[in-house]
Amino acid sequence: MFAVQDVRLDPTTRQVWRGDREIRLSRKEFQLLQALMARPGEIVTRVELMADVWQTTFYTNSKTIDVHLGWLRRKLDDDPRHPTLITTHRGRGLRFETVDRTVAS
Repeated sequence: MFAVQDVRLDPTTRQVWRGDREIRLSRKEFQLLQALMARPGEIVTRVELMADVWQTTFYTNSKTIDVHLGWLRRKLDDDPRHPTLITTHRGRGLRFETVDRTVAS
């Protein structure tokens, strides 16, 4: 079981919760979330995500990650303009934040 902020992910049952609410995810959304939650607080590169989630050794300029990330953020109620869960670090990758910085400030 992974638990970061108020998100819990059970890789065995493939279930995800935000607080008390269960969230239904597609297979790729689940795999993307799991890849990020497995390394909380660390920046995960797009190349690493393509390898972990899409099992490919190359990264194209396609918007595959961005599209799935958008769907995932919407389902998690993570505002894409001011995300508190999954943040984008230009030129570096994505990070699942260990604390909600809007609360910590």
